[in-house]
Amino acid sequence: MSSEDEKFRKLAVELRILEGTVETIQSRINIVNSALTELSIANMTLGGIEKEKQNSSLLVPIGGGSYIKAKLERADTVIVGIGAGVATERTINEAKENVGKRIADVEKTRDALQQQLVQVIQRIQEGREELQEFTAKLSKREERTEGVRKAKKRT
Repeated sequence: MSSEDEKFRKLAVELRILEGTVETIQSRINIVNSALTELSIANMTLGGIEKEKQNSSLLVPIGGGSYIKAKLERADTVIVGIGAGVATERTINEAKENVGKRIADVEKTRDALQQQLVQVIQRIQEGREELQEFTAKLSKREERTEGVRKAKKRT
């Protein structure tokens, strides 16, 4: 196998790996976007609760587009998850601040992933251009050898 053939094979393998990387990064971006949506909804909900009075009637989502009716016992505090299954009681302002920081962190993560995605896509485009050049060279090489008969090996 010639060195050009080896380069061609390595480049093709690299492109397949990069295409898998693109799929992985896109999947991570989708997960991050879901988390961002969830945090944004939490932030809006905290803003809405802040305006409610004690004992106000609320509809609380339980999933699947279903809700239960509930009464707001306290409008000044909420229970906030802080990680590892641990939650703590916080004021509405503290909770909004916490959610705001988490939104900022998730947005940074999304931006970094999008930047990685752009870089990988650029490398794929460069690799495809290289593959096209190799293909053109191979085609020319085959055209030159078409009329030539190969000699038989002597035994």
